[in-house]
Amino acid sequence: MEQETKCIDAGYTPKNGEPRMIPIIQSTTFKYDTSEDMGKLFDLEADGYFYTRLQNPTNDMVAKKIAALEGGTAAMLVSSGQAANFFAVFNIATAGDHVIASTSIYGGTFNLFNVTMRKMGVDFTFVDPDCSDEELEAAFKPNTKAVFGETIANPSLTVFDIERFAKAAHAHGVPLIVDNTFATPINCRPFEWGCDIVTHSTTKYMDGHDATVGGAIVDSGKFDWMAHKDKFPGLTTPDDSYHGITYAEKFGKEGAYITKATAQLMRDFGSTPSPMNSYLLNLGLESLAVRVQRHCENARKVAEFLENNEHVSWVNYPGLKSSKYYGRAKKYMPNGTCGVISFGVKGGREAASRFMSSLKLAIIATHVADAHTCVLHPATSTHRQLTDDELTACGVLPDMIRLSVGIENVNDIIADLDNALNA
Repeated sequence: MEQETKCIDAGYTPKNGEPRMIPIIQSTTFKYDTSEDMGKLFDLEADGYFYTRLQNPTNDMVAKKIAALEGGTAAMLVSSGQAANFFAVFNIATAGDHVIASTSIYGGTFNLFNVTMRKMGVDFTFVDPDCSDEELEAAFKPNTKAVFGETIANPSLTVFDIERFAKAAHAHGVPLIVDNTFATPINCRPFEWGCDIVTHSTTKYMDGHDATVGGAIVDSGKFDWMAHKDKFPGLTTPDDSYHGITYAEKFGKEGAYITKATAQLMRDFGSTPSPMNSYLLNLGLESLAVRVQRHCENARKVAEFLENNEHVSWVNYPGLKSSKYYGRAKKYMPNGTCGVISFGVKGGREAASRFMSSLKLAIIATHVADAHTCVLHPATSTHRQLTDDELTACGVLPDMIRLSVGIENVNDIIADLDNALNA
């Protein structure tokens, strides 16, 4: 099936007389006839459900759809994008281990890695995504367990060179994990470029309607854990908490990673989405291909308008030919990038603030990547405690506007921006 068809039909096939839409299994608990039947589930000897904190049928149906869209072999839903990135890394890197991550990643993910996971004993080295081969090679250590990046970074819009980082990771026997939130599998499938694990904040384009917070992890099923047995003992040696099961042996390359993340991490952390949220996510997925195309078409036209506007000092959008990442974007995302643009308003912080207060259609919000056009001025909101010099030092210019272009009529979006810029 093509991607547009998978958005509608993958993950769940109703049988004769069954519901057309995925059923909402709003139950914490599942009944079994005998203790032996349930015991097989606890021993991972049988498929099934016994407690929604670990798995739920509704969640799994939606996870299967996302796996099909990404071209993976297994997937799981979690309660947020943050949980997805935490699980994805912590599933293979624990206390005493080391991970390489791009510097151009979402600020929340950076803090997760640089602060919280360091407290848990995981060391991180952050590298510029445009670093030299020598700098990238120098970042690896004997205890490196993974490399992490974002297809299109939030909010810097850096385009990650997936193929290059995948080759470097594989040369050292470790997987590449890529957060594909902004591009979505409609515009980019990182597995086709050598990536091993994909994560998503499904809160963004996948849901697309400000309705649900969620995350997803997808395994390509291609990384050979047993070939690097000493590096990944959690997958390649017996798990005493499950009667000595060795995940990589019992579930193979295709299922070991997600099975371990479910059986261990979801069991212990309980970051599961509610079945109702997964149902709403599925509604968003059904229109994902159509919406992403419209987001990208609108964003390209808006970016071109901004680039030629006398009140705008600079525009950052990887879909513009003037972008330093235009060539890389065309390689990985030939059909479009995303709907997020950043630009500067001439006149600095004060002018940018006046621009924000003059908007009528665009919604002032911290969110991005949904049907509505959303806008944020970090200097007077998320970063308002910083001086102009401090803003510049952390890469958030005082005049910067982050614009998430929605799927309204593009002429209305441009008219709103034009009026606010003239004001």
